[in-house]
Order: sequence, then C-alpha cells, then structure tokens
Amino acid sequence: MIEVDDLPELTRPIVVAAFEGWNDAGDAATSVVAHLADLWGAEPIAALDPEDYYDFQVNRPRIGLHDGVRRITWPTTRVLLARDTGFGHDVLLVQGIEPSMRWRSFVIELLGLALEVDAELLVCLGALLADVPHTRPCPVITTTEDPTLADRFGAQPSTYEGHTGIVGVLADAAMQSDLPCVSCWVSVPHYAGGHTSPKATLALLSRIEGLLDLALPHGDLEELAHAWECGVDELASSDDEIGEYVQALESAQDTAESPEASGDAIAAEFERYLRRRGTERRDGPPRPDQPDA
Repeated sequence: MIEVDDLPELTRPIVVAAFEGWNDAGDAATSVVAHLADLWGAEPIAALDPEDYYDFQVNRPRIGLHDGVRRITWPTTRVLLARDTGFGHDVLLVQGIEPSMRWRSFVIELLGLALEVDAELLVCLGALLADVPHTRPCPVITTTEDPTLADRFGAQPSTYEGHTGIVGVLADAAMQSDLPCVSCWVSVPHYAGGHTSPKATLALLSRIEGLLDLALPHGDLEELAHAWECGVDELASSDDEIGEYVQALESAQDTAESPEASGDAIAAEFERYLRRRGTERRDGPPRPDQPDA
C-alpha cells in the first residue's frame, strides 16, 4: 500500500467495501459508501498503488485544478477511516474501482489491512441489473457462507454460479481467511440502469442500518429517489413497450408475493405479457447477472 498513515488502535472495526464497475449497477453500492463517508466525516488512511492494478486506457487518470494547482488524480482504491460513527464501532470504508489486473494481490492487500486491525466484520456491497419494476421497493438480498452470520443477519448462502466480480472474489477470500463476511446486493431495474439510482442506494443503505442495528440520516436520498422514480415513470409512459413490460414485472412480483405463489404462476404472468407482444420466448425472460458472493 501507499500513503498509509499510522493507524491508531481501533474500536471493534467493521469494514464496508464497494467498487465501481461491474458490481455497481446504478452506482448504488459506491453511493452508499460515499454517503457513509460524508455522514461520518471519514478520512483517507491508505491507497493502493494504481500502477499495480489498473489499466489506464480503461480507467484514465483525470487532470484538474486543486487549490489553484493543476494536478493529476489517478484511479485507485482508497481506504477511509470513520471514528465518530455513534454505534460503538470504528468503520473502514473501502472506496474503489474494480481492478483491471492482479485481482488476487489486490484482495490480499485489502484483507491484510482488515486482518491487521482485527476487523470484526466485512460487509461487501453490490448492485445488479434485474427484472424488477421501478415502482416497487428495490429488493435487497444478504448472503453469507457463515452459518452464525446467516442466523444473526437473516442471510442465506448464495446459489449463484457463473462469472464473478471483485466483490465475489473479496468475499470468498475473506471466508478462506476466517474473516466474518456478508454481502448485500440490491436489484436495479435493468431498463433504467443507465443512470444513477438513488432509490437503489436508499434501499441498500436501509439494509446496512438493519445489519448494523442503527439509524442513519438519509440526507436528500428520499427526495432524489422520488425524483428518479418520477423520471422513470415518464420514460415508461412515453414508450408503450417499456410501459407494458413494467406492468408485466409488477404483475409477476405481485404474484410472487401472494400466499399461493409458485414458479408456474410467475412464469404465467410473463407468458401473458409475451403473448400480448406477439413474441415467442423459449427460455423465459432474460436473466441478469446475479449476486456472486
């Protein structure tokens, strides 16, 4: 690591990590970390050397004025320390970008710091594009491979199989290092995933409140979430195909939440939608990437 300050003795530290890129649909995960950093006045204590982990043609450095001096800011992953959290724990916030290379070394560096400070818990945050309607609360699931944490947080083992991102790699390495770890994933409507989703950020932040058993100020997130939903409403009302698709998602979710819900009943809702569209579908609705930790 570079730019590492002398760490004071920390009080029951917890690590919360999120990364820009593949695991950050609607910027929801990284926005939660940014919100916590602002809320708690977190200060940077360490940064990973960007030369080791980033392809600068993919994540280019930026040049700008800083206190009247032109400086280059390099893409990297930083660790911030929040001490005035108000719930008996210091928090290390990992605020970064999914690396382009050397993922195992990247994870070893982050876990090395977490283990050095005797972190009690690692919380990995992610956001994925999914078949969910923007008019309903953004679903959040919590996964862990630790039976004790599963019982404590009402979490479940992940059943996902497929390509993974840095969040999944970090969570797996934590498990192998005996660092207690949970992953929280929020679903973002895929037809509205091209822009920042404060509604998904708010849902993920609320799940963090439940995990850590504390109440946090939401700032302007609720107002922004309402504005975002209204904006997507306008999109759906101006495009008949999107509007019908949203209605099908709403019907499927309502069916799933009913006492008599079944896989066949949910599939039937989509079949009705597809028949209305005159579209033949062999394998059911397209499935997005699923949480991988």
